[in-house]
Amino acid sequence: MAIDLLVTDRYLDVLGDPITGWTKLSVDLNFNAPASGEITVPAYPDVMQLLQPGNRLVIIRDGAIWCAGPLEEPQNYTWDLEQNAGGTVTARFSDDLARVAGYLTYPEPGEVFEDQTTTSNVLRTFTTVRSESVIRALVNENCGPGALAGRRIEGLVLDAVANVGTDVTFQTRFEPLLDACRILAAGGGALGFRTRQVGSQIRFGVYAPVDRTGTARFSAGLGNLRSVSFTLGAPTATSELVQGGDDPAQEATPPNEREYVEVTADDAVTQWYRVEKLLEKSGTHSGGGALILAGVAALTEDGPQASLSTVTVDTEDLRAGRDYGLGDRVTVVLPTGREVVDTVQAVRLEATPTGGEVVTCVIGGGDKETTSATERTLREVLRLARAWGVR
Repeated sequence: MAIDLLVTDRYLDVLGDPITGWTKLSVDLNFNAPASGEITVPAYPDVMQLLQPGNRLVIIRDGAIWCAGPLEEPQNYTWDLEQNAGGTVTARFSDDLARVAGYLTYPEPGEVFEDQTTTSNVLRTFTTVRSESVIRALVNENCGPGALAGRRIEGLVLDAVANVGTDVTFQTRFEPLLDACRILAAGGGALGFRTRQVGSQIRFGVYAPVDRTGTARFSAGLGNLRSVSFTLGAPTATSELVQGGDDPAQEATPPNEREYVEVTADDAVTQWYRVEKLLEKSGTHSGGGALILAGVAALTEDGPQASLSTVTVDTEDLRAGRDYGLGDRVTVVLPTGREVVDTVQAVRLEATPTGGEVVTCVIGGGDKETTSATERTLREVLRLARAWGVR
């Protein structure tokens, strides 16, 4: 294990020396969501000087950047006269996707907020455009190099085009930017998006997760699986009742009209039962499938709550970040002998200088295409457990 911790300023310039003497590190990398991590280190004066608002933490694992992003809680300091004469500090951080998450989608991205149109039904609209292109455009014009100067994230550029995704029609207005990206990624081809630091750049890119079920396999027999836990729960919605069209609260001539689209997961209804949820999308119209896209994306979050959590150990043959990544499809062999194929939703790295490192993967639970397979496997596990007298 080789882990180095660097602190940079917001422009990615390295500050001071690498952080040494740290006692604990944990970081969660999340699929289509910002990372979350923390380090604990003795509160040396030079360390405290580095852990300041606006700075970033860069985690380098075995020579490659594992996670890099802003310090969200730079200092959580504790001191105890009897047990901790110098004090310790815990710093919490994220990756640079957290910066992107701080923005909204302007309907007129070329105008400052005070000059946005007063016409309530004006939206930023994309008609029959590849979903990857829409995600890239939204990030570029709201916080990337194409944004207004005051809204640009320092060092943020667009990564190379991956040419992935399906054609979509999409409308948005003052929506959290990552919410819009997640809707497009889920409904436009099951895509992933991420930030990564390369030199002095933060590159935002879209990618298609890879099917690694034949090469990324976890089992006790292979020596890379330490434990498995599983959950199984009913869907929070099987039918998304999407309500769009004009907002009735706004006066208009002729009168505003509502539009209604139902998106139902028939397999979830068959396996479970019907659960309805109203999805409010006022200002979005059904032309081109924008309301359908919203419903499909919502079902990926509201479907059967089945997931696996596995504790894995890196081996020479299989390493997180090298042989599989977030969103990839992998195989987990359960002690029952059944094989579960599902997506990597999160990768957690925990490390101490003396205890080494442990990598934990959360597999499944958020992908509509794989939920049913996971659910069926977990039902079989539960059936066998009951047969063995386990309750």
